[in-house]
Amino acid sequence: MNSKTTSSGADMSGFFIAASVIIVVLDFYYCCYGALIRWDYTSVYTDRIFTVLDQTKLFANLQWERGLVIALILLSLFSANKRKDIVAGYKWPLLITLAGLIFYFGSGWLAPPAGSDATDIARAYMFVTGLGFLMVIGGSGRLATAIASSAHGRFFRKDIGGFPQEEKRIDTKHSLNFRGRYVYNGKKRKSYINIINPRRAVLLIGSPGCGKSRFVIEPAIEQLVGKGMSLFVYDFKFPTLTNYTYNVFRQNLKEYPPGTRFYCINFTDLPLSHRCNLIDPGTLNYFSDAFGISKAILLSMNTTWVRKSGDFFVESAINFVAALIWYLKVYKDGIYCTLPHVIQLSQTPYDQLFTLLNVESSTRAVVNPFIQAYLNKTMEMLDGQIASATIPLTRLISSDIYYVLTGNDLNLEINDPKAPAILCLGGDSVRKQALAPVMSLYIDRLNNCINRPDRRPCALVLDEFGTVRAESVLTTIATARSNDIIPILSVQDLSQLQAQYSDSEASQIMNISGNLICGQVGGDTARWVSERFDSVVEYKTTIAVNSSDTSVSKSEQAVTTVSPAVIATLSSGEFVGIVADDPGKKVERKRFHAEIIKEEGVAMDMEELPVVRKVTEKEVDENFEKVRRDISELVELEMKRILGDPALKGKMVKR
Repeated sequence: MNSKTTSSGADMSGFFIAASVIIVVLDFYYCCYGALIRWDYTSVYTDRIFTVLDQTKLFANLQWERGLVIALILLSLFSANKRKDIVAGYKWPLLITLAGLIFYFGSGWLAPPAGSDATDIARAYMFVTGLGFLMVIGGSGRLATAIASSAHGRFFRKDIGGFPQEEKRIDTKHSLNFRGRYVYNGKKRKSYINIINPRRAVLLIGSPGCGKSRFVIEPAIEQLVGKGMSLFVYDFKFPTLTNYTYNVFRQNLKEYPPGTRFYCINFTDLPLSHRCNLIDPGTLNYFSDAFGISKAILLSMNTTWVRKSGDFFVESAINFVAALIWYLKVYKDGIYCTLPHVIQLSQTPYDQLFTLLNVESSTRAVVNPFIQAYLNKTMEMLDGQIASATIPLTRLISSDIYYVLTGNDLNLEINDPKAPAILCLGGDSVRKQALAPVMSLYIDRLNNCINRPDRRPCALVLDEFGTVRAESVLTTIATARSNDIIPILSVQDLSQLQAQYSDSEASQIMNISGNLICGQVGGDTARWVSERFDSVVEYKTTIAVNSSDTSVSKSEQAVTTVSPAVIATLSSGEFVGIVADDPGKKVERKRFHAEIIKEEGVAMDMEELPVVRKVTEKEVDENFEKVRRDISELVELEMKRILGDPALKGKMVKR
């Protein structure tokens, strides 16, 4: 601190205090003149001075005179260079100041009558007035010190920090807009989180309970349906989001063409579920399609395989299941091409199964390594290869899974302009491990079906995306913008992605998602999000206090606008993030740190999900048995046909 500035401030403060003291002394001289005469405290010189001052009429009104004294005290406080005291508080300085004001202004009632020489009254008046005056000076000085110290202490506090954010709503054809409230320089301001180009993907991160569904996903569903988009919702906690989506759709039917359907697939409440064949033969055009399905199923069942690309047993299992799928695809135009039939076919004895696959020319090359191992009697290796595929598939042997996967109520091309649809896929947290492969395959197949040109705008809302593995979503994020597809991925933590995907795949999802919304989260995720925010230069004030002086130094330092500690302490409904703009619509303020204001929409008129069909346990069990009979009949009939055809008989596999 500059010494000249300090000296000048001290001189001015002392001048105002001295002036106030002089006025108080003159007030005593004026009001207690009779008593001062008796005490022999007057003189000709002071009388002459006071006679001149009396002409100003200052002392004729005691309240005006006291007001002037208080004004001088305030001027002294403003001009003083107050010492900062980190232990200074408000309570006692404020009480002392208020008590002093009461004594000082109230002492006018004790003023001796004009011409009175009563010494007792004069003493009481001067004592109360002087005490009040001293209390005001002392208390107000300490109060000013406390305020100065408090202002310094708040310099880096959250309530006066923040940064400018977008306060206007920006609408585009595909935009998602969320009303918010943020704090900047100690003031609460209204804002808008404008995701004007959600086609560049929206990555939503937050720990359980931070408000992802309530404050982001539900409003996003309302806006997407309100725009008449085809929609796919993965509802891990079925039926919460499914029921919400249905009611939003019901209230926005006018935005969709006639005939638009709402579909629900789940394995928890079968009467509410439609049936959908995951591997409809009409969607399998190349053997690579079967290979992709096989890979999606097995890698979602064995997450450790994700990091074992090229491993002998991993690749063998994928090829084996792909061969089964393709065989059922070409057999009688795919009459038995469903995942349950694939599972049952995998249980067929080696000699019969290998014979069927060897007779079919399109699967012969794929199954040949397995046949050679069988003929060479390297059973230990062969059993390991086959078991790597069949053991995971047996986890899906369940009558309710078979029931849902063997029907054809819908196809997965929900953005077909001629037959748009809204599809909700319901998960089950209790059966997460068992259903994850099926959920992953549904999402994977749907992405392959919708990512095509000349289709209706479509959105994917994948809540708890970290519970499934759908590799095609990476392609959707990277390439589907031109096809008007909006991917919204919600995860609890980045480690969830890294558990389901390889490190490179997880990094790709994290880095190419153009829009980021993050609620409360900690650890590496908080640090990763914080690094997406730039730093600002702030002044750091350092104060050193000793018994005789105070020194203040200021310096500049770079401070992260949103630190990991801030992200780890966000409240429910409070989010930070960065939005992406569009080449034709620039957004200057892309960063945000705001509390999203929930706008209640469909909650006033909620209806239960409609019943698709009445389903009895007997029907479900009969369907299960039918799948087993289908495969038994297929094997029996094909073996008879092969044995009866000399050209095919030579392709039989037997030892």
